[in-house]
Amino acid sequence: EAPSFENTVVALDHAGRMLGRVNATFSVMTGTMSDSIYENIDKEITPKLTAHYDNISLNQKLFDRIKAVHDDTTAVAKLTTEQKMLLDKTYKSFVRSGILLDGSKQARLREINKELSNASLSFNQNLLKETDSYQLVIDKKEDLSGLPEDVIAAAAKTAKDKGLEGKWVFGLSKPSWEPFLQYADNRALREKLYKAMYMRCDNGNEFDNKENIKKIVSLRLEKANMLGYKSHADYVLEETMAKTPDNVMALLNNIWKYALPQAQKEAAEL
Repeated sequence: EAPSFENTVVALDHAGRMLGRVNATFSVMTGTMSDSIYENIDKEITPKLTAHYDNISLNQKLFDRIKAVHDDTTAVAKLTTEQKMLLDKTYKSFVRSGILLDGSKQARLREINKELSNASLSFNQNLLKETDSYQLVIDKKEDLSGLPEDVIAAAAKTAKDKGLEGKWVFGLSKPSWEPFLQYADNRALREKLYKAMYMRCDNGNEFDNKENIKKIVSLRLEKANMLGYKSHADYVLEETMAKTPDNVMALLNNIWKYALPQAQKEAAEL
């Protein structure tokens, strides 16, 4: 059939809905579960998903249909505001995904997307593993001073589960980490746990993420340049209210003038 809003744009919007639901659920699990089963499935699925979405966004015949609908000003004029928005976003998403690039650049873009997904996956898995592997073991009851009883009981149970019965274990999950920093009287232990949280994946060990970060930053820049943008920030912000990095900085610097005196006032009160 000749391309129309219903048989092309709406049909594409509905396509893959089940995959989207399953993927959203799976991403929650991989973001919270660090066992090897989820990790191995994620490693297998991630490159397949990346290739799948590239096969859609770089499908010339599909884009030709979308472009035909997009360029039909008579038909577009009859669409509702919401339909026009969907059509515009669909068209832009294909352009921003590289459909207008030549064949060799599209091939390189596929490589970049694959490398980016793998580096991001490695980054996230390292972060989860480092978070789960850290434990602050306390064996002196006086070091628990200031902590509520329920927090102490939870730490005792964690210790027992880890084979350290009679001690207390605090980790980097929020229910463990946050109350310790909020209530514990022992400043040295608070500092130790605080630094463990904010130095995750920056300790030169098997979970170190510095190389992943270098790779992600350089690949993002190459991709942005290939698509005609000065930086990754320019590429990402085009689809937001801010539009440009300059607008973001102008907003932040304007807020800073009012926020800093207020923060100083609150610091003095504290």
